[in-house]
Amino acid sequence: MPRDDGSRRAAPVAPTPPICVRIPEACRLTGIGRSKMYELIAAGKIEIIKVGTMTIVPMAALTAFVDALRRGPR
Repeated sequence: MPRDDGSRRAAPVAPTPPICVRIPEACRLTGIGRSKMYELIAAGKIEIIKVGTMTIVPMAALTAFVDALRRGPR
């Protein structure tokens, strides 16, 4: 909506969801404990990416893991 001075207000911008998260955030988002998260990673059930010494988990990997659990064994 224009103001009296002729300028416009910027529309609010929705926050961009993260592409990847660190392990503690992955645990918080899924409700999976730290030890179990590391077990799932070691078993190859949740994908990780190493950036130097930092470990990040793609949000797509968390979503795929949860979706697979929801579908059940096939």
